[in-house]
Amino acid sequence: MPFAQGAACPPPRPAAHRATATMGDVTEPSPQAPLAAVSKVELRVSCKHLLDRDTLNKSDPCVLLLMQSQGQWMEVDRSEVIKSNLNPVFAKIFTVDYYFEEVQKLRFEVYDSHGHAGVGTHDDDFLGGMECTVGQIVAQKRVTKPLFLKYGKFAGKSTITVISEEISGNNGYVELAFRAKKLDDKDLFSKSDPFLEIYRIDDDRSEQLVYRTEVVKNNLSPIWEPFKVSLNSLCSCEEKRKLRCVVWDYDSRGKHDFIGEFFTTFEEMQKAMGENKVQWDCMNPKYKIKKRNYKNSGVVVLLDLKIHRVYSFLDYIMGGCQIHFTVAIDFTASNGDPRNSCSLHYINPYQPNEYLKALVAVGEICQDYDSDKKFSALGFGARIPPKYEVSHDFAINFNPDNDECEGIQGVVESYQSCLPKIQLYGPTNVAPIISKVARVAADEERTKEASQYFILLILTDGVVTDMADTREAIVRASYLPMSIIIVGVGNADFTDMQILDGDDGILRSPKGEPVLRDIVQFVPFREFKNASPTALAKCVLAEVPKQVVEYYSYKAFPPRCPQPETPDSNLSSPQ
Repeated sequence: MPFAQGAACPPPRPAAHRATATMGDVTEPSPQAPLAAVSKVELRVSCKHLLDRDTLNKSDPCVLLLMQSQGQWMEVDRSEVIKSNLNPVFAKIFTVDYYFEEVQKLRFEVYDSHGHAGVGTHDDDFLGGMECTVGQIVAQKRVTKPLFLKYGKFAGKSTITVISEEISGNNGYVELAFRAKKLDDKDLFSKSDPFLEIYRIDDDRSEQLVYRTEVVKNNLSPIWEPFKVSLNSLCSCEEKRKLRCVVWDYDSRGKHDFIGEFFTTFEEMQKAMGENKVQWDCMNPKYKIKKRNYKNSGVVVLLDLKIHRVYSFLDYIMGGCQIHFTVAIDFTASNGDPRNSCSLHYINPYQPNEYLKALVAVGEICQDYDSDKKFSALGFGARIPPKYEVSHDFAINFNPDNDECEGIQGVVESYQSCLPKIQLYGPTNVAPIISKVARVAADEERTKEASQYFILLILTDGVVTDMADTREAIVRASYLPMSIIIVGVGNADFTDMQILDGDDGILRSPKGEPVLRDIVQFVPFREFKNASPTALAKCVLAEVPKQVVEYYSYKAFPPRCPQPETPDSNLSSPQ
């Protein structure tokens, strides 16, 4: 791909919209907010035959990752600088969100860094760039392409390789801490400056750098900083996969001195921690052959090992968690007389009204996650028979003992059947509906299992009248296995509805108590009038997987059924 930029590396630019790509030594999911709604992909970068821009030494390369957003290239993050190396393997890992439905354009730029300011100064030399998409890297898993200078000129024989790995939700991550004792001294006038590298040995016997520690200066018994790495990165989720650990004496010119190595597995690490035998001899094979009484070049000690499990939405669904779907329909007088063609509740034999369109679009997605296909259907704001008193939480099938309907079609039929029997009235009180579903969700919470999660779809044409009570009910519901979707029907002013949706700030009860989780998604239907039903469903359900995982993670409820034993999912947490 031709490049038009000059040689100087630019200062950091704003992160790309929706890229949400982080970069560090590892991906570190938050225990209370694991990543589940999208696929996460780790990208590892290495280069070969880079141009040598330095007179006395070799280039000091660094890689910048950029993502295209609205036609503009935005810097996402950058790697560490590797001193004096034309064939660098970067330890830092780029992590990007992968969206199957989008073309996500990436650009990798390699620079020779100069000066103490690091990459971003005007002295940095551009060594070449490469463009591709996230989809291409994911599909091929390993992409090697030539680097180009500006105006489409090849950067000699320089190439860049990007390797991708998906971070599966149920892998989690591991926290490790190492130290060493009595390492060999490789320096004449001072002590060694050791650092540790961990490599995963893949099935084809190639080695993949997993992590590189910091350098501890002038110390033969260093203690390295604890670090976190995904289990997928460390061992491809195979406990018995061999790991090669290498200790080096750092050299500023890039010619690091080999101190020693040892081999282990993640299984052995866990066992060693359990038996308090957490050290390995650091061996130099050449010394072992040449030196008769050679014992080791020091020992490496595993100080700590902690596994943090992170489950995905699919882990819970595949573990047997059911999504119970409830629809609540606004029957207040502001909708207009259903017998009038201008009414939002008018039943047109040729064209479904907005209530039906929203109900079917969302319901058809949710029904796939409910095995019995029975859905609760409620109404509010109407006078109902036989006494025609106002009710804000009645069953639209008029069966107070069982408000469930058979499938989405059953809900549609009950809705159409109840319209001639009720009197549209008011006001628009939503809190009773939320509280009713919350009581059922509270019963489920007491099982202390990830067995049922509740989605309440509220279809309404107007401003909520009982806003204070509604806010209080939502705060209470945020502690339960429950999400609320509100679809605004018609052309009313829905400004107050945005308050209930926590995207613009934390929703609080009238007493100031914040929600535990953001569980409300509000969407005005008019924005989707000319869109497909799938577009509406995608928008209103987009946050549900994350909300499900956030709730069960907060409660520390694992999926009900253990994952089947496979070579890629046989890890178990230490006791």
